[in-house]
Amino acid sequence: MGKLIYAANTSLDGYLEDEDGSFDWSVPDEEVHAFWNEHERGIGTSLYGRRMYETMRVWESDDWLTTGPAVVREYAEIWRDADKVVYSSTLREVPTARTRIERRFDPEVVRQLKETSGPDLSIGGATLGAEAFRHGLVDECVLLLHPVLVGGGKPALPGGVRLDLELLDHRRFGNGVVHVRHAVRNGT
Repeated sequence: MGKLIYAANTSLDGYLEDEDGSFDWSVPDEEVHAFWNEHERGIGTSLYGRRMYETMRVWESDDWLTTGPAVVREYAEIWRDADKVVYSSTLREVPTARTRIERRFDPEVVRQLKETSGPDLSIGGATLGAEAFRHGLVDECVLLLHPVLVGGGKPALPGGVRLDLELLDHRRFGNGVVHVRHAVRNGT
């Protein structure tokens, strides 16, 4: 059975994006990129909301990667090798391989996907992640806390949800980013 892992870059004050929708402050250096590569290697299926998918689908193309560092090219290969499920009521088609569209988030379908998956699954995007947290589907939470305060924007974690967590791992990177990994113990 695979675990569902919510993973995100977040500002120290808890936002995925600032009030203008920017997340340029979370662009990883090579050390942090290598961490994400290792994390994503264990993911068999990624669940995305439409906006997160539209941000991530850039990894499908090689055109812009030819002059990039090896760690960036490696991430593209890892991303392409994973299955992707995009939750959207508006997308008509998806231009990336190994990708399917689901029109609505169905917690029972996600539970079944977890039960039948060997590798872990990831969930990305604030809105979709919040739904998974609210339905008690998230098994682990992986956050990279960036040393920046953005003062507002899109929260990384849902409001109105109580979860007890257990710290499983942590790490400090040379650029000041801090990784924390928690197991979700229960929800109310």
